[in-house]
Amino acid sequence: MSQVKQSLGLVSLAVRDYDEALEFFVGKLGFLLVEDSPVPEQAKRWVVITPPGATESRVLLARASTPEQESRIGAQSGGRVFLVLNTDNFWRDYEYYKAQGIVFVREPKNEPYGTVAVFKDLYGNLWDLLQPMSHTQG
Repeated sequence: MSQVKQSLGLVSLAVRDYDEALEFFVGKLGFLLVEDSPVPEQAKRWVVITPPGATESRVLLARASTPEQESRIGAQSGGRVFLVLNTDNFWRDYEYYKAQGIVFVREPKNEPYGTVAVFKDLYGNLWDLLQPMSHTQG
């Protein structure tokens, strides 16, 4: 039996509007737009973004199309941190995000696993900004 190799290809994030989501994630957080293709038969777009420097992780911005989906925007994890954005330089990104008006709901803290702070995206989803201990500098 050959060795299995898997990875998460996309994490789907429910959004209200593609363009406002792109303005936030690309315009404020500095993510890169990987793909933005129309899907006419569903009146949707296939919009994929990635953090700068990422090699595998991608986020699919999925516009909500039913009332049930709309009710999940900003609350996909029931109020817990939903996604963890790893960085190689916590203070660089923390200061940049603050300058962009990103709201941090938990201030920076040194934990055994790294330096972390919690911020909200434009819909209220909570994200960890984390510099893992393996990347902590001096």
